[in-house]
Amino acid sequence: MGLLSFLKDKFSKKKNTNVDSYSEGMSKSRQNFSNRLNDLSKKYKKVNQEYFEELEEILIESDVGVNLTLKVIDELLQESREKKINNADELNELLIDHLFSGYMAKGESINDIRFVDNGPTVLLVVGVNGVGKTTTIAKLAHRYLNQGKSILLVAADTFRAGASEQLKIWGDRLNIEVVTGPYNSDPSSVAFDGLSKAKKENIDLVIVDVSGRLHNKQYLMDELSKLKRVINKCIPGAPHETFLIIDATTGQNGVVQAKAFAEVTDLTGVVITKMDGTSKGGIILAIREELGVPVRFIGLGEKMTDLKEFDLESYIYGLCIGDKNGED
Repeated sequence: MGLLSFLKDKFSKKKNTNVDSYSEGMSKSRQNFSNRLNDLSKKYKKVNQEYFEELEEILIESDVGVNLTLKVIDELLQESREKKINNADELNELLIDHLFSGYMAKGESINDIRFVDNGPTVLLVVGVNGVGKTTTIAKLAHRYLNQGKSILLVAADTFRAGASEQLKIWGDRLNIEVVTGPYNSDPSSVAFDGLSKAKKENIDLVIVDVSGRLHNKQYLMDELSKLKRVINKCIPGAPHETFLIIDATTGQNGVVQAKAFAEVTDLTGVVITKMDGTSKGGIILAIREELGVPVRFIGLGEKMTDLKEFDLESYIYGLCIGDKNGED
């Protein structure tokens, strides 16, 4: 049984709100990917060179990425020859198996923040302007507030006008304190003040909003290195997590951003925002292929509860199947 057949069988048996969220949030991506695959299999009852050329085009236009696309096409060509498979429907099923087994082969998939046993858990959040960084921080804070965790936000993105004020607005809405500093002040100083406060008050989770200026990677590297030294001096072993926020609607620019950030800091996870707004849901596969870093959360809407733990099976179902009948 192929992966798609397995998921159809699994999720048709009982109501699953997580799968429903993915199905609704990924409808645009599904139309650009799954529907085009179905059209391709109708066009080519038996596969040929033109079939593989059109399949390659679908994958690249779905933001799966050139490297992963060429790799998977080569694997499919080889398997089709070895097993004498020329049925397009069968090859489309094999395509999904190859794409997602490749994701799993990159290593363990972790979702929830890994809390330390003693002292505050420190999460750094990085990302360029406009990707939804501040809103994502608020959604993460909301998630862990609902789990009974005490939260402190630290506005260490001191160089972007209005960044501290935006975070403060969310802090007021969620009734969470936000540690801030003057505009253009030293981010490490703000972080030190926040972590000192968190230790004194036995806070469970400290979320530090960090500058994401990529126009000068050396400056960003130096800034993050200093910030991490200060954090580690204040709380040994911290930061415990570093999340990069990527806007799904930016397509391959998001992959470029991810690679740039991976060069200057040790990322432990990626959060994909605005997945409901893109028709190119393959960006998750491209980022995993290029960085090997797991996607930890995915944004499927504007509500606070629309930030979901990334679940590979639900993602595959949302991208390739949709409702329980496989139709939109």
